[in-house]
Amino acid sequence: MRIRSIACLAFALLSPSTWAALPVGAQAPMFQAESALGGKTTSFVMQEALKKGPVVLFFYPKAFTSGCTVEAHLFAEATPRFQALGATVIGMSNDDIETLKRFSIEACRNKFAVGADAGGKIMKAYDASLMLGMADRISYAIAPDGKIMAAHVSMKPEGHVTAMQAAVEQWHAQQRR
Repeated sequence: MRIRSIACLAFALLSPSTWAALPVGAQAPMFQAESALGGKTTSFVMQEALKKGPVVLFFYPKAFTSGCTVEAHLFAEATPRFQALGATVIGMSNDDIETLKRFSIEACRNKFAVGADAGGKIMKAYDASLMLGMADRISYAIAPDGKIMAAHVSMKPEGHVTAMQAAVEQWHAQQRR
């Protein structure tokens, strides 16, 4: 019976029908969060970041797990390209700030901030809660007007950077017209 329960839970977690994300065109919730960048505590304010350009916000389940570390490395490698397009990158989980200070150095390579979502309020606002207070793996590209330009939902860390980069590049091309 226990194996059957575990199998049902695994199926529910892996079933695409259980995944959700805010729809393209929806207004992104504004927030402020304690964050870490380069091992130092800082504050991330969504409204302020959007004044500078688009924001790429990605939620991940847990710092220092294999998939989350891979995803952080991929975003770190892509951050210079995002910055060249005027975009700010931030990762978000419910990890405590001390853990995120280390993660910001080791996995994020000092390239972008990672926010601490204590209590999961931001995750809930972005429809990115998975279970047990952890975030689902969802990435959003948010335009400076606060509208969702793109969302990518996949437990696989690969693909998030590519999807977000395509959305930001499309936004950038439209701004140049």
